[in-house]
Amino acid sequence: MIKKTIFLLVLLISASLFSQQTNFDKYQYIIVADKFDFLKETDQYQTSSLTKFLLKKKGFKVFLSNETLPEDLLVNRCLGLFATVIDESSLFVIKNSIQLKDCYGITLFTSDIGKSKEKDFKKGYQEAIRIAYDSMTDFKYTYSASLVDSIKIVKKEAVIIDKQSNTITTPIIAETTDIIIEVKEENTTPSKTLDVLYAQKITNGFQLVNTKPEVVFLILKTNVKDVFIINNKNGTLYKSGENWIAEFYENNLLVTKEYQIKF
Repeated sequence: MIKKTIFLLVLLISASLFSQQTNFDKYQYIIVADKFDFLKETDQYQTSSLTKFLLKKKGFKVFLSNETLPEDLLVNRCLGLFATVIDESSLFVIKNSIQLKDCYGITLFTSDIGKSKEKDFKKGYQEAIRIAYDSMTDFKYTYSASLVDSIKIVKKEAVIIDKQSNTITTPIIAETTDIIIEVKEENTTPSKTLDVLYAQKITNGFQLVNTKPEVVFLILKTNVKDVFIINNKNGTLYKSGENWIAEFYENNLLVTKEYQIKF
């Protein structure tokens, strides 16, 4: 029994260490939330500005989410990490940790919890964030452009052929390097009835539920209007006319579904 307990402890410690060993060298940017979930105002108590300042010390190019972003990051948001501060404060102690996620909303790193007993909120939050940052000693970073190719390119050209006007357009709409060909036929058949999904707001996006109700998709916001990442299926959701197109892979096959979504 003792041997089994020791083995389990070693396994848990190894798993914890492995989870923090992400290679961050392929990421050039960090986007810091301009407003953390536990606060009421943008950059309240200068918490976002402080987090940006501290993470710059690691060597990243850091922006607040409400700032103008570089063009390459606008085209491919997966070039950046997304930083927020998690609050676990109790009545008398402020407790904050710094969390980094990738473009799919997957947590790649969480610092230790920084604690402060300051009664002044501004001093307390800032002290806790600084202590959390100081714990990031195992967070090593040196940008390597040669590793950027390992990041999935957030780009897709949708070739749209309109038979009536005999025109071709290729807007950049979503995330992958696949090329989709959509042929617009003349409207000779009745329009199909689409499934209706209802959007419920969550952190950084929405959960889409059907009428049962059950959660069909978890979608995350991007910097492109009417384009979302489908977090639980590693796909994309984008608006087409009045409806929404969901694209994702199942068993290595591209699945495309159309929905009406009520936001």
